[in-house]
Amino acid sequence: MFRPVRDGNPFEVTVERLATAIRLGAVAERLPPERELAGMLGVSRMTLRDALAALADAGFVTSRRGRGGGTFVCHRPPRDGDAQAVARSMGEALVHALDYRRIIEPGAAALAASTALSEAAHDHLRACLTEVTETTDDGFRRRADSRLHLAIASVTGNEPLIAAVADVQSRINGLLELIPVLRTNITHSDAQHADIVAAIAAGDPDRATKVMRDHCDATAALLRGFLR
Repeated sequence: MFRPVRDGNPFEVTVERLATAIRLGAVAERLPPERELAGMLGVSRMTLRDALAALADAGFVTSRRGRGGGTFVCHRPPRDGDAQAVARSMGEALVHALDYRRIIEPGAAALAASTALSEAAHDHLRACLTEVTETTDDGFRRRADSRLHLAIASVTGNEPLIAAVADVQSRINGLLELIPVLRTNITHSDAQHADIVAAIAAGDPDRATKVMRDHCDATAALLRGFLR
C-alpha cells in the first residue's frame, strides 16, 4: 500500500494510497510516523502533510499532539452511503470510465492544439478557463470544469469527438460530486487547465496531450482512493 509514488501527481497519488489503505483496513489505528511514511511513499514531507490534511478534512484521519500523538485512522469516517452504493453498482465500469477518459480527452486536447483556431475559439477557451479558476463556489466549479473540457473538444469541430467528450464528462461528473473537494487538488487542477489552454494556443499538441493525461490521471487517483 505504501510503495513509492513513481507516476502521476504526488499529492493525488499519495491521497489515493492512504485512502485505499484505510478503506481496506491495512492501517487499523495509527499511521507510521510522518518521516517514515514520507520515506516509504517517496514523497516530500510537505506533500504528505497536504495529503493528510485533505484526508482529515474528509474524515479519514485525525491528528493528536503530545506524547502518544500522531495521525490516527477514524474508525467510522463520515462517508456518503450513496457514494459507496454507486461505486459498488459500477464495479469494473468505474475502471472502464477512467480508462475511456484517459484515451479520449488527451486526444481532444491534441487535436485542438493541432487545429488552426479562430480568435473567437481562443477567446472561448480563455473565458471558460477564467470561469473555472475564479469561482469560489464548489458546485459551480464542477459545472464550469466540465464546460472547459467540452470547450476544448468543441473548438476542434469534430462532432464524434465532441460527443465522446460529452459522454465521458457525464460519466465522471457524477462521480466527482461524491468525493471531497480538496483545495490542494484544485490548485493543481487550475494550473493544469491553464497549461492545457496555453499549449493549445501555442499549437503544441505534445504538451497538450501530456498535461491533459496528467490531469486525467490525477482525477482518477482521487476517485480510486475514495470510491473503490
